[in-house]
Amino acid sequence: MALWWIGNLLLLVVVAPVVIMLANRVIRRATEIRKYADDILEHGVGLAGNLDPVPALGATAASISRVKSLAVRYLGAAGKLL
Repeated sequence: MALWWIGNLLLLVVVAPVVIMLANRVIRRATEIRKYADDILEHGVGLAGNLDPVPALGATAASISRVKSLAVRYLGAAGKLL
C-alpha cells in the first residue's frame, strides 16, 4: 500500500508538471502556426484581388500574335530595301 502512495505522489509531483510543460509548448507552437496561417490567408486574399485583370492576358496574346506577323512582314520589306 505504501508503494501505491509513493507512485501517486511521484505521478503528482514529477509526471504531471512535465505533461503540463509539454502541453504548454505544443499549444504555444499551435497558436504561432495559427498566426502564420492567418497572415498567409490575409496576404493571399490581397494577392488574389490583384490578379483579377489576369484573364485579359488572352487578348494580349492575340494582339502579340498579330503584331508578330506584321513585324515579320515589315522586317522582310525593310530587308529588301536595305
